[in-house]
Amino acid sequence: MNAIKRVVIAGGGSAGWMAAALLSRTLGKQLSITLVESEQIGTVGVGEASIPPLRNFNQALGLNEAEFMAFTGATFKLGIQFEGWGGADDCYHHAFGEIGTQLGLTPFHQHWLRAQLNSDKFDGQSLWRYSLNQQAAVANRCGLINYPERCPISPLEHAYHFDAGRYAQFLRQYSEGRGVNRIEGKIIQVQQHGSGDIAALQLDNGRVVAGDLFIDCSGFRALLIGETLGVGYHNWQHWLPCDSAWAVPSELGQQLKPYTRAIAHEAGWQWRIPLQHRQGNGIVFSSRDMTDEQAKAKLLDSLDGKPLAPPKLIRFSTGRRDQMWSHNCIAIGLSSGFLEPLESTSIHLIQSALQRLVKLFPASSEMAVERQRYNQQAQLEMEQIRDFIILHYHKNQRPEPFWQRLAQMAIPTNLQRKMALFQRSGQLSRDNDELFAEMAWLQVLIGQNMQPQQYHLLADGLSQSQLSQLQQDLQSIVRQLQEALPPHQDFVQRYCASK
Repeated sequence: MNAIKRVVIAGGGSAGWMAAALLSRTLGKQLSITLVESEQIGTVGVGEASIPPLRNFNQALGLNEAEFMAFTGATFKLGIQFEGWGGADDCYHHAFGEIGTQLGLTPFHQHWLRAQLNSDKFDGQSLWRYSLNQQAAVANRCGLINYPERCPISPLEHAYHFDAGRYAQFLRQYSEGRGVNRIEGKIIQVQQHGSGDIAALQLDNGRVVAGDLFIDCSGFRALLIGETLGVGYHNWQHWLPCDSAWAVPSELGQQLKPYTRAIAHEAGWQWRIPLQHRQGNGIVFSSRDMTDEQAKAKLLDSLDGKPLAPPKLIRFSTGRRDQMWSHNCIAIGLSSGFLEPLESTSIHLIQSALQRLVKLFPASSEMAVERQRYNQQAQLEMEQIRDFIILHYHKNQRPEPFWQRLAQMAIPTNLQRKMALFQRSGQLSRDNDELFAEMAWLQVLIGQNMQPQQYHLLADGLSQSQLSQLQQDLQSIVRQLQEALPPHQDFVQRYCASK
């Protein structure tokens, strides 16, 4: 009698329709799924960049990649180019995929470190000569090629730049085709049982939507988890002080680059994201260090093409809910917390939350054990991503007051330990199943000018001539593979041109 049969999703957008799509795909035969949204309420709608795991989510839904990309105006993303994050003139990549090749138990970067620390000058930029993703990105190349048998270089790893609003429409069609019931209406009241559990949503048209389990996809407002259930918010602005952003689409001014640009400025950073039909632009800033008008002017002055809409101002507080699952309500997306879009993790946090929910989906209203485990995992994931983003800000050499405060601030203990380990011997540690792999940490640490004091003794297993030959061979293979790739723009037009 207490079985969970009716799931109600409060809110649409990317979060709501991703929830509807995955639940209908995995549990649609066991559940009645209803999504309530109002055309009167807009969505943040600026999420335009993803990371590779989104491919797994789309594959789990059975989506065709070319159709998804054509519908959403998507282009390929091979990584992120960080400009001005170490010093004002520095530039480095967080490229997806592997760098070099591991030999036995020895990570490639230890061999690279050995060569660098034994040379006259430490050249951090040379690391990316062994990254196919980075070399292809800066050459504006991306596509499908045949890799040699037993190739020591991993194939290209890609994500997408895409229109988040179109993605929500795409998933709406998918979900409604699998029985999800969409109800148009604005929620004006949330009804609760005596236990505190949510019982139903009352809409402005008089309709009442009852359910057994509710998913809060109401965005920053957090209508269910925050306003109704009163779950508190754990604020991280002392570590991540940017609290505002302007976003504006513009005409494409250049060739389609297969990477996101993250450009640091005196009080934050700007993004440039190329889609097939437009470019996404935004500026993230600290209102303590820059006024709204200064930020807007800076953004508009930097556009490559004509603006296609008025700039949109977004206010936010970085942090997370004290619990993402409270009573019979799970917060998904912005209602659960927010980490600024520096590493394109917003869509991923929706995806991982939904995968976690499916795995821990409660069979009945007695859901305390599942709820506890869910909250434990969700909290850890957000804290691990938070630390990775803090690293970008903290390890800078810029002169402005905003950046100097961040360089001198106390940072989370786990981040301190990771940095100290790398500083000592170039070793990298990945905790449990944290999102960012060792290669991601390596690129940000090296890119922002952290030089280890020594390398691991395992790297001495090669003779000097063997090490030199390894470096030459890998660079040659990367160069040959990169040159075999088609121009990114040409490949997009052939593979997934937007209709």
